[in-house]
Amino acid sequence: MIDTITLRAALGSTLESTSFDVLGHKYEGKVRDNYTTADGRRYIVVTDRISAFDRVLGTLPLKGQVLNQLAAFWFERTKDVAPNHVIEVPDPNVLVARECTPLPVEMVMRSYVTGVTSTSIWTHYQKGERVFCGHRLPDGLRKNERLPAPILTPSTKAEKGGHDVSASREEILAMGHISARDFDAAAEIARALFEHGQMWCAERGLILVDTKYELGKDKHGNIVVIDEIHTPDSSRFWFTSTYAERFASAQDPESFDKEYVRRYLAGIGFTGDGPIPPIPDDVRVEATRRYIESFEKITGRDFVPDLEDPQVRIPRNLGIAG
Repeated sequence: MIDTITLRAALGSTLESTSFDVLGHKYEGKVRDNYTTADGRRYIVVTDRISAFDRVLGTLPLKGQVLNQLAAFWFERTKDVAPNHVIEVPDPNVLVARECTPLPVEMVMRSYVTGVTSTSIWTHYQKGERVFCGHRLPDGLRKNERLPAPILTPSTKAEKGGHDVSASREEILAMGHISARDFDAAAEIARALFEHGQMWCAERGLILVDTKYELGKDKHGNIVVIDEIHTPDSSRFWFTSTYAERFASAQDPESFDKEYVRRYLAGIGFTGDGPIPPIPDDVRVEATRRYIESFEKITGRDFVPDLEDPQVRIPRNLGIAG
């Protein structure tokens, strides 16, 4: 693991935004800056921004490098499970992909009743709701308990600054934005990826609790996986070794996803609405330490950061330096 001194030093050079317009048309997501080219490529620059509660909350040191390299690992590992959009990874923060048209729905897979956000399955369950996204849930479940079987809980994709809305298959189809054929094909891919991810993580002492997948259509009309797979931004991971004991004592499981930041903010009264409170450097450093731990635990590799100024390094590695 990288020492705390290195992580604290990296606080001064986080990648908050980019301006590489020479690459093509820019679209800025919550975490990724996307540049599309005339010849059908997309440069995805993974910044250090952290998003939760559907808000951009600030930056974490080296987060973009961890996310990009972990996503690249999973894309390579799952390419025989489901096709994806990757062409190459020319920089620690950059992935080059085939341009695709995103499907207007995220495929969210869940296998435990948990969460702290307003859209989480636990929030709904705690209020007494027993049907979630079309799935009937049994009575008597406790927070962080395993569901009888994994469930698909799709959600709409809100514009930047908006809130995603979880819905059933029937509700999503009734909105008229996606066909039943495309929805079902995307759902099949999501289930296959989740099963593969859970098995891989289980072998490494981890529980892949839930995750979301984004899918799109390439120029030939094929549905492929885009954005990222099984990173701490899109997924929740718990440690198998301590889960049972902590569950029995009603403690939250040990995790290394961005739930750590969510819990900190929820603990000081912020759950998405109103002014965003500053995240202390100690919390930012600990969050990054957990991101790095996730990378190393999942991949079995040491995470080796590139500490050069990303605003200098990225243009050089992409061949657009002045």
